[in-house]
This record gives sequence, structure tokens and C-alpha cells, in this order.
Amino acid sequence: MGPRSSAAAGAASPRTTPGAVAGAAAPDRSREGDSSLASPLAAADDAWMQTQTLADMTTALEAMRQGDPEPYAAQWSEADDVTLFGAWGPIEQGNHDVTETFKWVASRFGPEGSCRQDFSTVHESGDLAVTVGMERGTAVVDGGEPFEMTIRTTHVYRREDGEWRLIHRHADFPPRDQRRP
Repeated sequence: MGPRSSAAAGAASPRTTPGAVAGAAAPDRSREGDSSLASPLAAADDAWMQTQTLADMTTALEAMRQGDPEPYAAQWSEADDVTLFGAWGPIEQGNHDVTETFKWVASRFGPEGSCRQDFSTVHESGDLAVTVGMERGTAVVDGGEPFEMTIRTTHVYRREDGEWRLIHRHADFPPRDQRRP
């Protein structure tokens, strides 16, 4: 997530960026100049979340699909209130248990793999942010052949000491839309 100036950590007005974006989401420019923004620093902080933090997350997710859990684990808060509702079944709470699960997940992947994030929405309000979307790319699981893997995800971030850290992930494999035959 990289170091940042703590001066940019001021409270931001709620902001939502709709639309699918490959890789990291572009900053929402729809409210620039809007006097309801708390300050220019808040607008700069929104841009930070929606570019650098999400780009770092995409890089970390790709490392996970290549069998390396460390970059992804480093994106998470060290707090005991973090939670994981994993796509392969694990439900965990606390940094230690979540990190151990990432090691297991990474052991199933690799060595080839790619990942990009397609966001349906990126929403920020104060010290919390949420992304909703899909992780798409290739994967090799349990030594099998490479295949296209899509995971539906919701991530919740909390700003801690001026940096955005993950505090929750809910992921699953998108089910068939049962409204369609």
C-alpha cells in the first residue's frame, strides 16, 4: 500500500464510482469542484484509494494466483476484527487465521496465473471504503491445466494510520443466474 503523507488522511465525503474497470479503478472526477467535498486533501485521498491502493491490490491478487500469499497478506489490517468469507469455503476472523488461510489458498495456485479486477462500484466514506466486482484471469489449481477463473468479490477497507487496509473479503464463484433457463 506504500507510504503516504498523514496530512492526506482527512475525512472524505461519501463517493461512489460506478462502472467496470480493468486493473485499478480510475478516480471519480464527477464531483471535482463540488463544494460538498471536505477539502482538496479529501479529493486527493479519494484519488489515492482509487488508484494506488487498488493497483497494489491487483498486483497482490496476481501474486496469490501465482502461489505467493505474502503481497496479499500485507494488504490486510493486523487487527483481530478482520474477516474472510473465502470462495473455497473458509470463514475466518483475526489476522493470524486469515493469513494462514491465504497460505493454504496460495498453495493450491501456481505457478502461472493472472488477475485483474473489474469493479462494479468503488465507494468511500470517511475511513471506510468498499469495492464490489469481479476478479478475472487465468489460474492453475492443484497442478491442473490453466483455465479462466472468475471470482465475485466484495472488499471492505479501513484507513489505518493514513493507509488503506483490507478488513473484510467476501468471495465466491458466481452462480448461474436462475432467472434464465
